[in-house]
Amino acid sequence: MRNHPVGLLAAVLMLAMPVLAQTGGTAPAPAKPKTDAAPSMPRDEHDGLSIAVDPYADAQRAKEKFGKANPVDIGVLPLEVIIRNDTDHPIRLNLATIQLEVRLKNGGRQDIEWLTAEEVASAIAHPSGSVNPSARRLPPVGIPLPTKDKKTEKLAEILRPLTLDSDVVAPRGMIHGFLYFNLGHDMSLAPTATLYVPDSAIVPSNKPLMFFEVPLSKNPPQPEATANP
Repeated sequence: MRNHPVGLLAAVLMLAMPVLAQTGGTAPAPAKPKTDAAPSMPRDEHDGLSIAVDPYADAQRAKEKFGKANPVDIGVLPLEVIIRNDTDHPIRLNLATIQLEVRLKNGGRQDIEWLTAEEVASAIAHPSGSVNPSARRLPPVGIPLPTKDKKTEKLAEILRPLTLDSDVVAPRGMIHGFLYFNLGHDMSLAPTATLYVPDSAIVPSNKPLMFFEVPLSKNPPQPEATANP
């Protein structure tokens, strides 16, 4: 074994001292990844489950997230949903029953089902619509059924990784992703809308949880009061 000269070792230590002093003698900690919804996001939470939402109603913000597969361009609201499980048991949600309750300007209400990534991609690729009517109950805007053309598939490849597709939240875990709701090009409906999550249960007992209602805005605009005659 070859011995290093004492002078060389001392020089190495002298060079390392300023770095150690700046870092407290340890390597800098890596940046902590985002693991939860921001406190400012509207949410509903009970029974150890928290559901928060972040609507991407602004076209520019949505474009930065989705690029050329921007749902807002065809009147569809991308809604990021963040679900956190603070219990010691898995929780399953029935994603198929999730709806967006929209308050219409005429005073009525409508429950809107979410669109798949393929349906949104097809509508972006073919904005003129399809001869085949959609089976979903939606506001009056043409959402064509998915087709197997290359343009639709390329857009779907952008949307799929961003879409909420997991229905089980692990103990002390979190899932998040986007659901897409057709607002018929009227994004002003978003602030007064409410996400309705009716079906969730603890696994494996299948004990149901109470439904969740998450307003898309913490301070939704109030309807104007009508003057008495």
